[in-house]
Amino acid sequence: MNPSAGMKREPRVSTVLPGGDRIFQRIFTRLGCQGRPPQFLVELYPYANLSHTLRLRRDVAHVRLSDILQEAPVTVVEATAAILLGQMYRRRVPRELRDEYRQFALAHSTRQHIARVRRKRARRIPDNPAGAAHNLDPMFDALNVQYFEGHLPRPRLGWSARPWRSQFGCYDPSLDQIVMNRRLDRAEVPSYAVEFILYHEMLHVKHPLRAAPCGLQAHTPEFRAEEKRFRHYANARKFLEHLR
Repeated sequence: MNPSAGMKREPRVSTVLPGGDRIFQRIFTRLGCQGRPPQFLVELYPYANLSHTLRLRRDVAHVRLSDILQEAPVTVVEATAAILLGQMYRRRVPRELRDEYRQFALAHSTRQHIARVRRKRARRIPDNPAGAAHNLDPMFDALNVQYFEGHLPRPRLGWSARPWRSQFGCYDPSLDQIVMNRRLDRAEVPSYAVEFILYHEMLHVKHPLRAAPCGLQAHTPEFRAEEKRFRHYANARKFLEHLR
């Protein structure tokens, strides 16, 4: 039984960020964005991650910033505004602003905050590894013995509710779960291809994210070296590259 099945999620309610419009107006001018500045409506939104959006509708820019920024310094909000506006208006973001945001995002306290938020807000899948064509449970056990000496702790295993377009699997350390793309749960997909994706996500359990000069690094050289140990590595990659 899924322990969270009977729990209601907290309602997603946004709140206005005091002074947020002035921050975006100021950064709009600083970046030299072309055209008449829009009216900025800036809100804090309870996303399940450090996510931000900017949508321009006529003369109004609707901005939603993760409420993880609620206690962040103004300089971090300015850096976030610069990144969003830079993407929207194709303007170069000053290095000092990019570094300001990166330092905040990679800070240990921020990563802990994100983990707490995800445990509370992100969607937990049912622990239901048996799909229509493939069962993740025996696959996990066999891979664990063959490649991890049986020492890898078993996370929650399951399939995505709908097919994904951009990825075959995902490991969420905050929720301790591996979710596999339902596109793989078909009889025409060979078991070695499913095993390879599951093995890849199991490697993420073994090799947590770590800080690197360009940000958080998920696929370290050690990770890639172990990934190539998979016995059907070449065949699996070739099949998955052509999967529709």
